[in-house]
Amino acid sequence: MTAKRTLVLRLIIPFFFFSGLVSCDYARMKDDEAVNTYETSVPEMPQKTLPVTGGLEVLKGKNPKDLRSPLPFTQASVQQGKRGYGYYCIQCHGKETDGNGTVGQSFAPLPTDLRGSYVQRQNDGELFYKISFGYRRHPPLADTVAEEDRWAIIHYLRSLVREAG
Repeated sequence: MTAKRTLVLRLIIPFFFFSGLVSCDYARMKDDEAVNTYETSVPEMPQKTLPVTGGLEVLKGKNPKDLRSPLPFTQASVQQGKRGYGYYCIQCHGKETDGNGTVGQSFAPLPTDLRGSYVQRQNDGELFYKISFGYRRHPPLADTVAEEDRWAIIHYLRSLVREAG
């Protein structure tokens, strides 16, 4: 390739590139809803604000043994807990709640057998606290599972022992 041809290519390629950008309709893109959502400002939160009627910060300050389920122990709450267990717990603790879930089998030691005395001798508040904020290798689920569903899962776990006994 000659030097003259190389020079022409160096001049022509940027010209076509920049002329393509100039013809782009940036104004239309700027009005795009997907772009504008990132420019939305969040309302300012008052300083030193903590919830006084609920929230995780209040829950963290409580003694787990003092926590009580707001859900009555009914067949409906047990069924709700069984559904929640199927969504959030079965992968590790298994279909039989024995720690032999698909994911749980890769752990050493296996996840806890939820029917065993170690779990069942704890009160509901202690279990709720551990499910909410995590315990040892158990992940914290307070941001993932709704509070009512966490209590319902505990009702489901209690029903397993009642059925067996």
